[in-house]
Amino acid sequence: MLVIIPLGLTLLPHPLTHPASLLRRTLTTSPHPASLLPRTLRSRPESVTPSPRWCFFFAVPGVLSLWLPRGPVSIALASVYLAGTLLLIALAAHDFLRNKRLHPREIALYTALATPSIAALALVAERSSYELFGFTLTVLSLTVAHFHFAGFAAALIAFLVAGPRTTTGDAAAVSVPLGTGIVLLGFFLGDPVELSGAAVLTAGMWLVGWNLWRRSRATDRTTGVLLTTSAATLVVTMLLALSWALGHVAPTPYLPLEWMVATHGLANAVGFALCGVLAWRRLAKGAG
Repeated sequence: MLVIIPLGLTLLPHPLTHPASLLRRTLTTSPHPASLLPRTLRSRPESVTPSPRWCFFFAVPGVLSLWLPRGPVSIALASVYLAGTLLLIALAAHDFLRNKRLHPREIALYTALATPSIAALALVAERSSYELFGFTLTVLSLTVAHFHFAGFAAALIAFLVAGPRTTTGDAAAVSVPLGTGIVLLGFFLGDPVELSGAAVLTAGMWLVGWNLWRRSRATDRTTGVLLTTSAATLVVTMLLALSWALGHVAPTPYLPLEWMVATHGLANAVGFALCGVLAWRRLAKGAG
């Protein structure tokens, strides 16, 4: 939350991640509604914006809450982070109401802005030693990580690879949020639903990986290595995710939870999310 979220926000439309700028746009009349649409929603990101300082005000308490023992202080700090994630939802809702668009890119964008709140809610519950919806504290702690990487980072990069004349990118921008949502429903409706969500999410992530690999062939060496690493990581990690989900429905082998965290979780965090975001920052800076 202290690395991926701030880095990722630098790649989003500036008005979305800067509330003061968004407020100014709200109070200013425009001769044509299309002029209010951030340029990065109409085309590829053309520049990297500074990390919005306000996000650190919320992210730092969230990280501190993980280091401190469970109790009132860590609950309060986690609640500060939850408030910050709700602000992201408010900004996404405002953007949607202003532009009244829900194309594939917007679906992925709004998913990226909404999913950190799920992680933050799980964090508050886990720090409170409260088994939210009956889930154990271990599951809640994993949910915190899951919806930062399989939620925010995955949807963010799906948003970035989508665009004009990119059919596979648009398919990824839809299937990644759809798969994430079905997996979330599977937490409540059972393992078969979670398996179907994992299948949809895997298809979407592999489409993301395909688009990352294609871009790696037309960029500088360092950026290409980062993009290739991000894409290749998804091949392995999503197979692990499928095997995990399938193993809870059919008698097939799958890694134990500890090994899933050490392989699927760590690889997605570093190999996919971090490398992908760093690569896209280099792409954006190179285009500026």
